[in-house]
Parts: sequence; C-alpha cells; structure tokens
Amino acid sequence: MWENFLNAIALMLILEGMLPFLSPNTWREAFRKLIEINDNQLRFIGLTLMLIGLILLVIIT
Repeated sequence: MWENFLNAIALMLILEGMLPFLSPNTWREAFRKLIEINDNQLRFIGLTLMLIGLILLVIIT
C-alpha cells in the first residue's frame, strides 16, 4: 500500500513540475490569476478537482 501511495505522490510531483519547467511564464501568470480568485471560487475548484480524482479512482479500480 505504501508503495502505491508513494508512486502516486511521485507522479503528482512530476505532473505538477512539468508546467513551471516547460513554460515558467505561463505558470507564473496562472498563479497570479489564482491569487485574485476569491475563497469560495477557489474552494469550488478544489472540490471539483477532488471529485474528478475520486471518479477517476473509481473507474480505474
């Protein structure tokens, strides 16, 4: 189980690091826009991403 968890964390870090590595200006601009979003919108985005991830996990397993 720990091996799967660590593999998932490693893949997340790889995917999260791709945009700043490949296009730092685009990443910086996207980060600026995220800072301007109010808390409720940011929570909705987080909830939506978690639900998509949960659905993907259910489909895969």
